[in-house]
Amino acid sequence: MAASIRMKGARTGLQNAALGTGTVFCLAGILGFIPGITSNYDSLRLAGHASEALLLGVFQVSVLHNTVHLLFGAAGILMSRSHPQARNFLVYGGVIYLVLWLYGLLVGDPIPANFIPANHADNWLHLVLGLAMIALAIMLARGPAPAADTGSTANSSVPGTRRR
Repeated sequence: MAASIRMKGARTGLQNAALGTGTVFCLAGILGFIPGITSNYDSLRLAGHASEALLLGVFQVSVLHNTVHLLFGAAGILMSRSHPQARNFLVYGGVIYLVLWLYGLLVGDPIPANFIPANHADNWLHLVLGLAMIALAIMLARGPAPAADTGSTANSSVPGTRRR
């Protein structure tokens, strides 16, 4: 029988932040495929800077971009099941978004190496997302992580005492 990584009891603030972040990314991925919410939908391309589709009329998207948002969001939802994984999602996800921000600034739109459709709005959103995710991880990870409930009665509930 495989051990579950799902923790018993209340979710931590860190887990809720990872869950919320993952949910927002899934929502962004879904909305990127809906005409009307995504303007210029008929110009949606598989990948690359040639896609002129704009989520909410602002953020340049492609099929690949939307799919990555969906997968990244699903990872956040799954990783929110445990405190350490939620922290990892927010920290490493934040680092990924900071790298994407730098990539967008350095590569630019018209270069063929730019397989990510990202306009200036996307670039600055990547900066804000990266910083916010890392800040959430730092602020909410302070203090001890909750102990996993193993179902064992070997631990005493009286502080300073142990069962032998």
